[in-house]
Amino acid sequence: MQANRYYAPAWVRTWLWLLVGIVIVMVALGGATRLTGSGLSITEWKPVTGAIPPMSHAAWLSEFEKYRQSPQYELLNPWMSLSDFKSIYWWEWSHRQFGRAIGFVFFVPFLILVRGYIRREASGKLIAGLGGLCVLGALQAAMGWIMVASGLQPGMIAVAPVKLMLHLVVAACILAVLVHFAVKLSPASPSRIDSKISVWAKALPFLILLQIALGGLVAGSKAGFAYSTWPLMNGRLIPPVNDLFAKSPFYENFFDNITLVQFQHRMVAYVVTAVAIAYVIDARGVGRHNPRTHAARHAFFLLGLVGLQSLLGIVTLLFWVPLWAALAHQIVAMVIFVVACHGAFSAIRHQEESESPAPRRAGAPAAREPCAHASFQGTDEKMGSAE
Repeated sequence: MQANRYYAPAWVRTWLWLLVGIVIVMVALGGATRLTGSGLSITEWKPVTGAIPPMSHAAWLSEFEKYRQSPQYELLNPWMSLSDFKSIYWWEWSHRQFGRAIGFVFFVPFLILVRGYIRREASGKLIAGLGGLCVLGALQAAMGWIMVASGLQPGMIAVAPVKLMLHLVVAACILAVLVHFAVKLSPASPSRIDSKISVWAKALPFLILLQIALGGLVAGSKAGFAYSTWPLMNGRLIPPVNDLFAKSPFYENFFDNITLVQFQHRMVAYVVTAVAIAYVIDARGVGRHNPRTHAARHAFFLLGLVGLQSLLGIVTLLFWVPLWAALAHQIVAMVIFVVACHGAFSAIRHQEESESPAPRRAGAPAAREPCAHASFQGTDEKMGSAE
């Protein structure tokens, strides 16, 4: 038996990758909601009844009146008519509705797995881990409302940047957990990932998650509008220290100072690119007999995505944050994170399997293993066999 493997029918892995795609679409929809200024159009959190939009003219007037009480309307959009309000309302309603759809797509298959686990003997680790994912999903929903509520406070015309960042980071963590389980359920790859390559593979998800967090701060504080040139910021590669740390107390600069916020985002981008290049160099196996390994293909693909992301970031800056570029920049960030997590979890799994006991000798009695597939008769019987 392979080390630390999970057992489930083949459709579970397909379901997990489907959820990865749906979560990325959800992040994209959230980005479009933010970029169109629609995120504060619904001023109440109704997890159940909120699924039903206004169905009459009177209901629309009631929703519009609630929005007119918000500081965003009073300070930014006092010119809005009911038809203008409807255009932003539908963006936010669609975003929330899609979140409800994700819950449905997750819970129905999950309940099928739980039923199999309770009545027979499915993989307990898989069930426990997916149960933790339920908690993470609930946290994400709560963070979404906390974020919106921050934008409804007096004097606010948008959500608090730190809360937007946390909402985005939790979404990325959900993606990481989904990829983790999908990799655990995948057939083992015959390629070898040595310890040096593994270091780069494991470092990249953390760096990219940090970059996603900083991107959330840039988006929330609209720091992308502050310096629309590249590679210099107001004629300098490194802005003056007085500009980078103009706020007091000192720590607030890292979250609220748009100069430092954008500078951080740029610098970490360079670090990510450098580590991705190092990953390619080691994975390519310069001087080795067989450089065309799975690790090399993964490293080249990841570096290509990083290059595309860098180009999108530069275009977003130079053209004053056009909707299409900013949205593409956010989507590609999540795709890169998924690809990096896949590489890291694959490397970890290779190491675990290389440390697992050697296969038994021919003729030796086989150790009895728990029936991992009894709960899913008629499914992929080879899923949990030794490879």
